[in-house]
Amino acid sequence: MSVRAVAATMSVTLGATALAWFVMTAPPLRAQTAVAHPPADLPLREPPPDSVELGFLLYNDVNISANRNTGCVTCHAHSAGFADPRSAADPVGMPVSPGSVPGKYGVRNAQISAYATFSPPFHWSEAKGSYVGGQFWDGRANSLADQAVGPPLNPLEMAMPDKKAVLERLAENPVYVEAFRRLYGVDLKWKETELVYPKYGLAIAAFEPTDEFAEFNSRYDYYVAGKIDLSPQEKRGLELFNGKAMCANCHTSKPPDNYPYALFTDFTYDNLGIPVNPRIAELHGVDKLPPDLGLGGRPEIAAKHPDGSQNGKFKVSTLRNIELTPPYGHNGVFATLEQIVHFYNTRDTLGSVPDATDPGFGVTGWPPPEVPETVNKKELGNLGLTAEDEAAIVAFLKTLTDDSLDSEPPDKPGAPLRR
Repeated sequence: MSVRAVAATMSVTLGATALAWFVMTAPPLRAQTAVAHPPADLPLREPPPDSVELGFLLYNDVNISANRNTGCVTCHAHSAGFADPRSAADPVGMPVSPGSVPGKYGVRNAQISAYATFSPPFHWSEAKGSYVGGQFWDGRANSLADQAVGPPLNPLEMAMPDKKAVLERLAENPVYVEAFRRLYGVDLKWKETELVYPKYGLAIAAFEPTDEFAEFNSRYDYYVAGKIDLSPQEKRGLELFNGKAMCANCHTSKPPDNYPYALFTDFTYDNLGIPVNPRIAELHGVDKLPPDLGLGGRPEIAAKHPDGSQNGKFKVSTLRNIELTPPYGHNGVFATLEQIVHFYNTRDTLGSVPDATDPGFGVTGWPPPEVPETVNKKELGNLGLTAEDEAAIVAFLKTLTDDSLDSEPPDKPGAPLRR
């Protein structure tokens, strides 16, 4: 259902003035449908079309921020693989996102919102020996709806003072007032903010499990479907990815059970030994920031693991659209794919430099890890890859970019399909 079709269904209750406002101000909607037939263990749902439309409007609305200049779309734009296009344009100078308030910046690289719907609820997996799932780099939100309600209240992001202020801002829009009443049975002007505010998250979460965010139409998908071939270099990169480079140990290249497409993440948590990014402290106007403990920085996780075994661990991100989403790592310290692949290969063998601002960064050495105690030394750091091997892996990673053929996902008989 289009944005204008939704407006038409509201015309009786909204009246001509509000309807005209809606039609004139609604942004254009890309063609999209909700994900169909998800396997039971993947948290996808097919929401009502008007819930999807409301989520689309809220996702793209910059008015829900202190200075009416920042929305979900600002830091998670389709043009940048649903990462921050400002960081993609300047990965060295802008590794974290500017907030609504001038001079305020985040402390972590904006994760992509594409494919986020596939992440299961946060939990401990005995089979993997790791925490799995959740949203954000540290998994602190259990679901898409839980994640969506955080940024409006974060002083470094959308910077609204409280939930009441968010609801008041939403209530300025007559379309929102009617949509929340009709879809969720609540009035944005009610005083029961703890009842009403979570509905904002539900609406965003209705939009994010759509084809807009998970297109599955990369060259790799067409290769797997037998419709195109990869170049010899790309095939060599895939072979290394699944073999010697051990990338697929965490960035799984096989589809989950009962689903046709690989997600290129197992949603676990790991400490890759990434060094501090001094640029973040510089943006915050300080000499240095406290160590980012990631998963171990969550008080409830620290209480369960007083030995510090979860310190420095961050969620394994999908590699889909990785070409579009520099910089890389939780703190954006790696500006290019070539740089982070080289880090995986040579972290423990290249040599050392004082910090990431050193001219020899990634050339003659790497700085020490921010949290050294829990670094993964089994699956990266000394892979023994050649320069040609690294280039092949980068070439393969670029086959994971959606929209490269500007087509629908390839059919795969015998498996549940997106529609």
